[in-house]
Amino acid sequence: MTTTVPTHVQQQPRRVRPRHYLMCPPTWFDVTYAINPWMDPRLPVDRERAYAQWSALVAAYRAAGHRVDLLDPVPGLPDMVFAANGATVVDGRTLGARFATSQRAAEAVAHRAWHARFGVLYGGRALADPVAVNEAEGDFAVLSSVVLAGYGFRTNLAAHAELAALTGREVLSLELVDPRFYHLDVALAVLDSDTDQVAYYPPAFSARSQAVLADRFPDAVLADDADAYAFGLNAVGDGRNVFLPVGAGHLRDALEARGYVCVEIDTSELLLGGGSVKCCTQEIRPARSEEGDPR
Repeated sequence: MTTTVPTHVQQQPRRVRPRHYLMCPPTWFDVTYAINPWMDPRLPVDRERAYAQWSALVAAYRAAGHRVDLLDPVPGLPDMVFAANGATVVDGRTLGARFATSQRAAEAVAHRAWHARFGVLYGGRALADPVAVNEAEGDFAVLSSVVLAGYGFRTNLAAHAELAALTGREVLSLELVDPRFYHLDVALAVLDSDTDQVAYYPPAFSARSQAVLADRFPDAVLADDADAYAFGLNAVGDGRNVFLPVGAGHLRDALEARGYVCVEIDTSELLLGGGSVKCCTQEIRPARSEEGDPR
């Protein structure tokens, strides 16, 4: 369902910059193990429904003018639909993933093969194999001036230094303290990477990291408990549109009040695996142009 912002609540014009996403169909999606607090193997999964929800997200991206490439799903890897965890691409430089759990380890191989084959199409400059554990865009949020990097449950602090060395970007480490928000992308959302606009849920972070966020992003949108538990921060922003799961009403209203268009997607079946909109979406960020494109 798409919610259009009434003119009278728009605070400033928002600009869409076309994005390039990599996604993987939930062909083999299932919950046969529990590696996060949201997974329960006792609950049945409706794979057909999951596929329909994922397809609606793909259609919404394409309708907004974004490019979506597809990664072939691999039998026996039920979490491959959560493509955000497979690699991080910044300025055409790609850091592969190294998963914290054995159940997902083989996904990194499939992602590396895709980037090795197709990196030339997006101006790939380098493809680095990780040394430290990192779960890619699950814990890396890329802005124009900085990469926000989560740690505490999955990605190791040492991986933050690897990404900084590969990309030459500042990497700002943020400690996650609530196991329900085990990845940064369920505690913080990038609304507009070009202007460094974010939304986040303060209780997911340590007191020190909350202070860092408040200082660095004084105008951030703050999510409430209901938003966070509905996975509302597992969202994707393109500068104007914010694609987010159904159920985060407070967050939706706050975003609309700031001039964003909220595109709500039903991801209830995918939530059984502990993921939603952002988890399904890996962004391919090409090299910056000579004209100073902030990508």
